[in-house]
Amino acid sequence: MRITRTLSAATLLLGLAAAPAAADSSPSAGPSDDGGAPTEAGTSFRTATELEQGRQATANGSAGDYLYWSFPADAGQRPTVKATVKLPETHAAETWRIDVYDGLRRRQACQYGAQTRTATVDASSVELACVLRTVRAWAEPWANDPLPGTYYVRLTAVDLPTSDLGVPVGAEVRVDSEDVGGAAAVDGSLAEPLVPGVAMTSGADSGADSGADEDGSDRGAVLSAVEPEDGWSSGWWSDRWVWTGAGGVLAALAGIGGYALTRGTGRPRRVPPGV
Repeated sequence: MRITRTLSAATLLLGLAAAPAAADSSPSAGPSDDGGAPTEAGTSFRTATELEQGRQATANGSAGDYLYWSFPADAGQRPTVKATVKLPETHAAETWRIDVYDGLRRRQACQYGAQTRTATVDASSVELACVLRTVRAWAEPWANDPLPGTYYVRLTAVDLPTSDLGVPVGAEVRVDSEDVGGAAAVDGSLAEPLVPGVAMTSGADSGADSGADEDGSDRGAVLSAVEPEDGWSSGWWSDRWVWTGAGGVLAALAGIGGYALTRGTGRPRRVPPGV
């Protein structure tokens, strides 16, 4: 009975420890509708349209334009950026490309996905995808690892034929993330996420004394308003703490069980005391 109770307790603790990891392995759920989703795109990093993860942004533009969006990504997330370009009925062969940059405007490499595709003359649309590396809570200054903060998506056509310059196109962009969890945890964290200023406002509104511009009014930077739904993580907690604690409890239970199995029942009654 004692062994049965010990194994039952160990199984229960293992199930409780595995629950958070199972939850982290599923893709993050976005909003059920697209209410309030952006319907336009920026034309530069500073005018990039802010996009929440789990929502689909749409925009109309012209072939040859640069279309920009920005989204937040936190430590432990593996973002996936997907884009669809809707082409007119008549067009030449076009090559479209999607690039992702971090808050320092460093281009981030895609682990996999069709980052560049060529649409044939009879294609009505072209689909692109980029799966980034897992966002790390901390990295060496010389490394190009993705860090928590704002990320930029740039969609454009490359090597565009002159005949297609200015042709109207439509674009759809969506960003989703998979929570990797403690498997990507590191011993360190950023003091602040990489969220650069995206606009300028008066010093009276921002509370910042950044000097005066040409017309004599104080100006200050406005930070991006988009952040993860639960806020930026502190960087020290991960499900590795759960697994470590559960492993310690299981090791203690295993030691108790082993001792109970090997200690025996004491001195046999048939053995004389003096022996």
